[in-house]
Amino acid sequence: MKTILFQGDSITDSQRIKDDLADMGKGYARFVNADLGFEFPNEYKFINKGVSGNTVVGVYSRIKKDIINLKPDYMSILIGVNDVWHEFKYQDGVDNEKFEKIYTMLIEEILEELPNLKIMIMAPYVLKGTATEENWDGFKKEVALRAESAKRVAEKFNLKFITLQDKFDVATLKTNNPAYWAYDGVHPTIEGHRLIANEWKKAFEEIK
Repeated sequence: MKTILFQGDSITDSQRIKDDLADMGKGYARFVNADLGFEFPNEYKFINKGVSGNTVVGVYSRIKKDIINLKPDYMSILIGVNDVWHEFKYQDGVDNEKFEKIYTMLIEEILEELPNLKIMIMAPYVLKGTATEENWDGFKKEVALRAESAKRVAEKFNLKFITLQDKFDVATLKTNNPAYWAYDGVHPTIEGHRLIANEWKKAFEEIK
């Protein structure tokens, strides 16, 4: 049985029960677990280690306990929006240069320990909503920069890269209502989580 690990912030965490390793939260990781678990019984073990509020620094701080020690066969990472949001909200964000530097260190150190691990890097996204509209121009610009940095990290290590901003933008055009997909501009609704899960599964098909 191969292990699939989900890493990231609250979008991945999605209210998971932290002391229950089998709990996948209420978001895209749960959808992926349900879909692949149904289609391929007993082939995969699923672990969600997303932590609400994490920046890339937070993920890096958990590298041993929540990544390397788990020895996954596959891992996806979705991180970046808090690196921007925390600057607007607490003046405690992670600037883009440092974001890319730490992301590079994260992947480099993981692959040194787990050279056969297949990693998918998911780009952060943002929509206009109650959490973002006050600083919308800044959010849009800075999250796009984090997405570009995430892409460069993926390319540096020849990893699968998943774009999400374009998918959410297209979906929003269908409804003319960003809150249908991300209720506050950051956190997905159930429909938004399904969108992420679908993109995740497409990418997984290419690397498994």
